[in-house]
Amino acid sequence: MPLTPTPDEARSELRRELLRPEYNDENLLDRVLRWVERRLDAALDVASSAPPLTTLAAMLVLAGLVAAAAWLVSRQRSSARQESRAGSVLGEERATAAQLRRRAEEALAQERYAEAVVEGFRALALRQVERGLVEDAPGLTAQDVARALAAEFPDRAHAVGAGARLFDEVLYGDREATLPQATEVLALDDELAVAR
Repeated sequence: MPLTPTPDEARSELRRELLRPEYNDENLLDRVLRWVERRLDAALDVASSAPPLTTLAAMLVLAGLVAAAAWLVSRQRSSARQESRAGSVLGEERATAAQLRRRAEEALAQERYAEAVVEGFRALALRQVERGLVEDAPGLTAQDVARALAAEFPDRAHAVGAGARLFDEVLYGDREATLPQATEVLALDDELAVAR
């Protein structure tokens, strides 16, 4: 008769075996730290017997590698932030400019100025898309809207650029907005809605 256990019996036996104290006398972190300590000791032994210039060169190479790794990590973080900024100014949800404007006015009335700025600039952008003055391209940014409107309305280029920067700072930079800033964005939307 073969000694083949059933799957449940095998699992049970394995659990019992792994719960024995000799398997759990040290945790993984201790083992990793001990391994790193052994590697550092070996490296120090080699360095102590090496000529001073070789040791200095090795230290400079190590410092360079650490600096390069830090630089790469910082670049990765900044590119991730830029990618998150590349989202469309109009957002995922599709609403009309009038709906976005209504939301902005409600937010303004309830003293949620950051929301009023964001929804107000989105209303401004979408209104100009609806008028055919701004192309509704995937990934349309606030800066894209500002450039397109500056070409259409050179006399309002500064105000549109400031509105786009404020939109980015509030939405992506977690900056608080003020009542005057929110009312300026809505007033700019009103001006551009009738401008020719």
